Amino acid sequence: MKHTQILRTILIASQIIMLNKAYSQNKSTQSWPIADLPVVETPVFKTDTFNIVKYGAVNDGVTLNTVSINKAIADCSNKGGGVVLVPTGFWVTGPVELKSNVNLHLQSDAVLSFTRDLSQYKLVETNWEGLAAVRNQSPISGTNLVNVAITGQGIVDGNGDAWRMVKKEKLTDSQWKKLLASGGVLSEDKKIWYPTESSFKGSKIKGAGVIAPGKTVKDYEEIKDFLRPNLLVLTKCNKVLLEGVTFQNSPAWNLHPLMCENLTVRGITAKNPWYAQNGDGIDVESCKNVLIENSVFDVGDDGICIKSGRDEQGRRRGMPTENVLVRNCTVYHAHGGFVVGSEMSGGARNLFVTDCTFIGTDIGLRFKTTRGRGGVVEKVYIRNIGMKDIVGEAILFDMYYEAKDPVPLTGEQREAPKVVKLPVTEATPQFKDFHVNNVVCDGAERAIFVRGLPEMNINNIYMENMTLQAKKGVEMEEAGQIQLKNIRLITRETKPLVNILNSNSLSFEGITFNDSSDLLFSVNGDRSANITVSDTNTKNVKSVAEFNFGANKKALKIK
Repeated sequence: MKHTQILRTILIASQIIMLNKAYSQNKSTQSWPIADLPVVETPVFKTDTFNIVKYGAVNDGVTLNTVSINKAIADCSNKGGGVVLVPTGFWVTGPVELKSNVNLHLQSDAVLSFTRDLSQYKLVETNWEGLAAVRNQSPISGTNLVNVAITGQGIVDGNGDAWRMVKKEKLTDSQWKKLLASGGVLSEDKKIWYPTESSFKGSKIKGAGVIAPGKTVKDYEEIKDFLRPNLLVLTKCNKVLLEGVTFQNSPAWNLHPLMCENLTVRGITAKNPWYAQNGDGIDVESCKNVLIENSVFDVGDDGICIKSGRDEQGRRRGMPTENVLVRNCTVYHAHGGFVVGSEMSGGARNLFVTDCTFIGTDIGLRFKTTRGRGGVVEKVYIRNIGMKDIVGEAILFDMYYEAKDPVPLTGEQREAPKVVKLPVTEATPQFKDFHVNNVVCDGAERAIFVRGLPEMNINNIYMENMTLQAKKGVEMEEAGQIQLKNIRLITRETKPLVNILNSNSLSFEGITFNDSSDLLFSVNGDRSANITVSDTNTKNVKSVAEFNFGANKKALKIK
């Protein structure tokens, strides 16, 4: 196995060299800083094998194998490490606690199914959405581990339907009727189903589970069922490998590496029903040196997501997610394909995303935050992205995140946020220094959306070499130092193609669009200035520009 690991390391190194060579040969002006690509150390294990059957595990789909599996893991770790083997079969278990130097290996057609008996999961102090919180123990967890892995071709199933609430709007009529017939509790408006009364009680409490001064774990017992765990949580671990396995049906997030270093995620599948509340694929939080490759995500919330803690607690932790390479991944249903935020208060930097495909996601590239978060997201490099059938925006930067689904549900009304300029403090978030190159999108509601804060514009964003087919074109609010170069916009609506509000230092170079478009630019607001257009044929446009709400005609220059 050690020899195999060496070969894998050589292969990874050769792939990175080839990738770097390809990028260096590309004539695009937006080159990757090759020296900053992450170097990720992978774990190495002894070949000794510990079969869970020898520890009393029974493959009958009924027997609870919690004790047997955890004994095998502890014994393996205590004896210097190796492989804990989950053979082919259907194995029911309660929470599994990983240990150092252990590779939990699931053979092909092995299903590790976590029990629906919620009493098997004790309440623990942990972290939820960037805050210290009480939650149920995760089905798989580990803290302060070195050299740990879950590998193989099997399935890890979290039985999330035993935990999660469901919105009526996300099911068909027959699915909703079947769900109601199973029991559970309805919200007062009859639009949300909860599996138990305890779960429903928790929904009535703002910030349920967040650790409050003077409270103990026992104080949360009454709402225990509401405090859904993430399927896999690894905290402060070094040299982690997740490879080949399918992780599915999680109570909340699927995979949550927290404050880890040297994380490799390769060839995995993360699946959740599309209605799964908080059903993210992977949330990499405050981690350093990360490789995610050749993996598939089809989930109920964000697909591949970067986080670093929430608000004051995240800033106090002060651990950015940094040095991340995501490549050759596919995201199907998800709120976002590749996402940063909204809990990014510790910041994020040196993020590299290449050769990924997003099909049917609500948003393609999604960068979200809000006032109060603080944190700086910078040095983000994204290349070679293919998108199809995006429900909302292909590319979105938004500093007014509201913790809602990115696309309104049927009949849902949303008002635009009230724009008020506030003082800049440590709680003011920042997005800057993004480079997005070579993107193709076949179908979206809007091609590009950028919305910053009046006191902190989104700035230094470079987008180049794109063909974007969408209903609407580009919208920019409170943006600065934005460059769009060689962008082809194929839109159904062309009045306007580009809408600008209180933004400055915008550059549009080599923009192409539908023949006989109605209006190219709508410039709005008295703070819009220094907008330049070059190498763009405007002859067939019915109207090049209009100026509203105090915008000056001198704000726009066409070269």
